[in-house]
Amino acid sequence: MSGGLWVVGLGPGGVEHLTPAAREAIAKAQVVAGYKAYLKLAAPVLAPGQEILGSGMTKELERAAQAMDLALAGKQVALISSGDPGIYAMAAVVYEEARNRGLDFGDGPGQLDLRVIPGVPAVAAAAALLGAPLSHDFCCISLSDRLTPWELIQRRLEAAAGADFVIALYNPKSKGRDWQLAQALAIIGRHRAAETPVGLVKAAMRPEQTVAITSLGQAAQAEVDMHTLVIVGSSQSFVHAGRMITPRGYLGKYGQDWSAAKPG
Repeated sequence: MSGGLWVVGLGPGGVEHLTPAAREAIAKAQVVAGYKAYLKLAAPVLAPGQEILGSGMTKELERAAQAMDLALAGKQVALISSGDPGIYAMAAVVYEEARNRGLDFGDGPGQLDLRVIPGVPAVAAAAALLGAPLSHDFCCISLSDRLTPWELIQRRLEAAAGADFVIALYNPKSKGRDWQLAQALAIIGRHRAAETPVGLVKAAMRPEQTVAITSLGQAAQAEVDMHTLVIVGSSQSFVHAGRMITPRGYLGKYGQDWSAAKPG
């Protein structure tokens, strides 16, 4: 019997933002595995008779290994993540486990049929709620030092801020990590004005979502947690009518003479 492992992105939350491909993958799976909180998000699209395997935080390696074992045994498995599975999520964990086992990819004997089903990432959901803060070059940096040394995170913040990227900060603060965000904002503040807009989006596209815009000088005092995504604008970002925008550059180049703009 041929099985497979699909690593599926749920998107930011509600099923209305679940892609048709992700919905189909979950519906066809014999086994659906994931972090317990994400299984709750997927509940409306789970099918009767499916085997559901939930586990807690910090169990990523165990989830990946268990899902892979079941797929190699002939089961069709959907391993779910919130957002996009390739962004701070399960796809890399699964690929690393496959490399450690020396597995090739395919549907032949001894191979693993492994596919990644993309989802709407949290940074895109947060940006949509804020306005258009990511319309020019941007980068994403996680402030969690659980897997990455803080010294390396600092270097990345310094480089991104110096290059004037819009910076999306994942995992900004938790009960056990309450100082990294202030330090990160201070590093960015060496390169940006205190008035630089900062967007704060908690639980994007979920019923409990909150959206706020503050400034770089005030952002350290904002209420932020692990479910919040912080977007720090570039030197060109601005706020208009309650929305945060980073210009792409069309008006600066063409002014109001749109006839001069070439298609595309």
